[in-house]
Order: sequence, then C-alpha cells, then structure tokens
Amino acid sequence: MNAKFRKSSYSSADRECVEVAVNSAMDVCIRDSKHTDGPTLHVTPTAWTAFLAGLTAEP
Repeated sequence: MNAKFRKSSYSSADRECVEVAVNSAMDVCIRDSKHTDGPTLHVTPTAWTAFLAGLTAEP
C-alpha cells in the first residue's frame, strides 16, 4: 500500500495505538502500530467520521 500512515500524537512506546492513512481510492485505512505488516482495515470516509463522532459524543 502506498498510503502514508500517521500515528496519534497521544501514542508512546508503552501504549498500544493505531495508525491511519487515506489511500488512492479515498478509503480510510487503519492498522495496528505495533504490527505494521499485519492486516489493514479499510472504511469509507463517512464511516470513519461517524466512528470519530461516536468517540467524542456524550452518553
């Protein structure tokens, strides 16, 4: 994959984290930062936006 992955600024060496990129098909790609050769989850931008909104929504 030729997407440029970015790791969260909240990540540190002792914490698990994910990396996110946008590929040429405009899918949001998500992978485990500790297993960068492992599988990558691809979701639509709409699904990613909804996921992020759910993280910040108050219960």
